[in-house]
Amino acid sequence: MNNVEDIKENLKNSLENVRENNPLTHCITNSVTINDCANAVLAIGGSPIMAEDEEEMEEVVEIADVLVINIGKLSKEQIKAMNVSAAHATKTNTPIVLDPVGAGISQLRNNTIKYLVENNNITAIRGNISEIKAIANIIGLLNTESAAKGVDVSEDDIISRDNLEINGNLVKELAKKLDTVVIASGPLDIISNGETTIVLDNGDEMMPLITGSGCMLTSIVGSCVAVNDPFEGSILASIAMSLAGEKAREQVDENNLGTGSFRTFLIDYLYKTNVESLINESKIEIL
Repeated sequence: MNNVEDIKENLKNSLENVRENNPLTHCITNSVTINDCANAVLAIGGSPIMAEDEEEMEEVVEIADVLVINIGKLSKEQIKAMNVSAAHATKTNTPIVLDPVGAGISQLRNNTIKYLVENNNITAIRGNISEIKAIANIIGLLNTESAAKGVDVSEDDIISRDNLEINGNLVKELAKKLDTVVIASGPLDIISNGETTIVLDNGDEMMPLITGSGCMLTSIVGSCVAVNDPFEGSILASIAMSLAGEKAREQVDENNLGTGSFRTFLIDYLYKTNVESLINESKIEIL
């Protein structure tokens, strides 16, 4: 799959797979965004379960179609649950999606990420480009200081046309090194499976102004890769989220509203995701 026409053609079946199979999406996420993540999974066609007690992790993984791990609000108990669930998901060949929130800002987060990626089969990693660079540093692929701004992307890192090639190469090399799909989200999204790298030029600048848009995207990546090829599922989730952001912004502007309403419209338009919109309105390039 190395041309835009094939990618768009595959979106038809990818969305249908999610809607027909209603994949059980096990999310270990953070309390700040947990409700939005669950609603986003429901909106795209998945079924969320937000279990995180270590004692039930193996049983939950047994019935889940995918495991999503978000390190946004770490605790020692949550790290134990993440490690147990990831180990069992690797053992049972259950897809694992990792959101390395705040990678690079503390040794606790770096150690947690390093252990997860070195000891488990990670299917997809979704983060902003500062987090992606931090992971590249953690595994020795890159040797630069992390420029993370808390849990947000550094202004110096933001993906643009000027730095697209260098960031695209980094995303591709990281995907190849970890044998996974890497999604670097931003004004331009870069997605690579280590062989093919695409750029997605959709979305809206209001998306980072609500908490949880990245967490929601990671959760629906989980639902989409649960029943699809990981690269195709990651592309589907990223396009669906970006287009929902564009349409939500249109509603906000039309009705002179703000970010609170944007959040509601965002989930509304995830629910209304359809094949025609995915194909006709997505702006995909091969990098």
